[in-house]
Amino acid sequence: MKLNTVAPKEGYTWIRQGIWLFKQNPLGFLMLVFMYVFAAQLAVMVPVIGVFAVLLLTPTLSVGFLTACRQAIQKERIRPMVYIIALQSTPLIRKRILQLGLIYAAMILVMSFMLSLAVDFELLLPLLTSDKPISQEAIRQIYLVLFFGALLYIPIAMLMWFSPILIAWADMSVPQALFSSCLACWSNRGAFFLYLAIWSAVLIAIPLMVGMIFDALNFGQAASYIIAPISMAGLTIMHCSFFATWKACFAEDEVLPV
Repeated sequence: MKLNTVAPKEGYTWIRQGIWLFKQNPLGFLMLVFMYVFAAQLAVMVPVIGVFAVLLLTPTLSVGFLTACRQAIQKERIRPMVYIIALQSTPLIRKRILQLGLIYAAMILVMSFMLSLAVDFELLLPLLTSDKPISQEAIRQIYLVLFFGALLYIPIAMLMWFSPILIAWADMSVPQALFSSCLACWSNRGAFFLYLAIWSAVLIAIPLMVGMIFDALNFGQAASYIIAPISMAGLTIMHCSFFATWKACFAEDEVLPV
């Protein structure tokens, strides 16, 4: 498995390739993302165990979605069972992918603990159960959560970005996959910075702007009917573009159109 280093501008190319890939089977990809979001929402309703199950199976689901991307390129039908294809593989790959899920869950737990030390969550909890105006201190704490959360998640994202697929497709051990994933992200940090900056604008800034415009026009309730499908489509295309990052960073035979 060869590691490639690409120019920063490739971050934009990955998004274009994600759009192209989405067009190959939009209904199939939307179905997979909707299934994941729906299942995750149900799972988190079960205290502790539900959240742990979602984190444990995240690498498995990642392999499933990228396998669906391969199937779309090959004009094959995308089925819901593709999500568990890693668990249906060899016993060794199944063991490694579940071990990776345990590591991911542990890292998220440590991140949550560190975040709790930096942010006053007692100040934020009343916001979930009260209709009172948000205080300036609460707003400051929200920004702290977003800032420190993003800062702490960056190394986790680098370790996990390619690890599941390196285990499933490149037959790497868990330590090898984690190291290779981190190295690939760091070697192509310019492209990833542009890639993530664009997606941040598409999935966060644009929906917020649309919501503010509708609120200013007194059409706040109607905003969700527009923002929700746009956000779902954007989230699905982003997942498709993950495959483009894989193709760019690790050499293989097939090349995605630009």
